[in-house]
Amino acid sequence: MVPNPYQKFMKQSVSTMRPGELLLALYDKAIVELNRAIIFIENKDIPNAHNSIIRVKDIVEALDSSLKVRYEVTENLAALYQYFYKLLISANIKKDPQILSGLIPYFVDLRNTFAEADKIA
Repeated sequence: MVPNPYQKFMKQSVSTMRPGELLLALYDKAIVELNRAIIFIENKDIPNAHNSIIRVKDIVEALDSSLKVRYEVTENLAALYQYFYKLLISANIKKDPQILSGLIPYFVDLRNTFAEADKIA
């Protein structure tokens, strides 16, 4: 089986990213998928809406599992990620674009905060 060139490129890109870059890429992808899920729901494209929401759930799980216990902010981030996860489950069950819209500002704020922290580091 010949590997998909895009997948090969993405795998190589991810493997060469610094941790800060990877974190920002995850937040960027989550924001894109939240917006896509909203559009899919509005267009009654339930399978694709489901897939986009699942991608965001996977990203939240990855973010949560990457937390380091030694940092003070970890507890708060873990609670926030658990809250996001519960909202994503609810949005997926209900196919509710308002829940998804409500999540976007959180992801944008966290992304921007980590971008600033990455610049400082």
